[in-house]
Amino acid sequence: MANWEGIREFVAVTETESFTLASKRLGLSIAQVSRQVSALEQRLATKLFYRSTRRVTVTEAGQLFYNHCRPLLDGLDEAEAVLTSLQTHPRGSIKVTAPVTFGEKYIAPVVNAYCYEFPDINVELNLTNLRVDLIENGIDLAIRLGQLDSSNMIARQLGVRSQHLCASPEYLKQFGSPETLNDLEGHNCLMGRTDYWRFEENNQTRNLKVTGSLRCNSGNALLDAALKALGLVQLPNHYVAPAIQSGELVELLADYQPPAEGIWVLYPHNRHLSTKVSLLIERINQKLQKTDMTTKVRAPGEGPDL
Repeated sequence: MANWEGIREFVAVTETESFTLASKRLGLSIAQVSRQVSALEQRLATKLFYRSTRRVTVTEAGQLFYNHCRPLLDGLDEAEAVLTSLQTHPRGSIKVTAPVTFGEKYIAPVVNAYCYEFPDINVELNLTNLRVDLIENGIDLAIRLGQLDSSNMIARQLGVRSQHLCASPEYLKQFGSPETLNDLEGHNCLMGRTDYWRFEENNQTRNLKVTGSLRCNSGNALLDAALKALGLVQLPNHYVAPAIQSGELVELLADYQPPAEGIWVLYPHNRHLSTKVSLLIERINQKLQKTDMTTKVRAPGEGPDL
């Protein structure tokens, strides 16, 4: 910015025809304004003002220089005003990705409210359980659940989710309740993408292989199957909490509940976090703060992005 030094002082002196008035306009001392203008003249090797005890008059070269500097300062002031406006009135585009069900329940409502609050914002929300490449797809932020892969992304934890083993009262009345992890062998387990459910036993994580008559990669479909008394299900709290509270599902083997899993927001480390993106992250964080998903975890756990 060395080429800009003295420009604002020069313009102020030209317009006020006074170092004293220019100093008052800029909130600087007369000596400072004089030093900046003198340094500018030395750098340009050009006399910009005729100075006398009574007045300051711009030279012909100074007038030509002023004619070019004034539009430049106007443009700079306008650019600064635009950035200031963005602090309170965000505009532009944001690309977001999040897991399907979690995104539908928690992220989409925040995005919709954000778009309503700031009508100059355009958001592209991609709900997918695939972990898409943020850089390759030009994504500004991603919501991830569970264990994070090693990457060059910046990760901020917004909260946690917990896994719960459940069944309907009707199923338990017919087949009984498991008392230990080994008892799961005798039950119909409604499975997701893997054959394993995760528990904690004697302060150690235990991945237990289960079997059952239904496999589905949709948490909502598994929840519906459990509500219809088809078997046991292990799902995150954002699926089953309402049904547990209403008594439609009964939580089982709570003493073996696995460690909580992280809810994270990721964004590229080499991309400046703009105001519009940071505001959206804060809105998401505020949403999760109003739920039971804000306790910090000891370490990111494993689990499906259902």
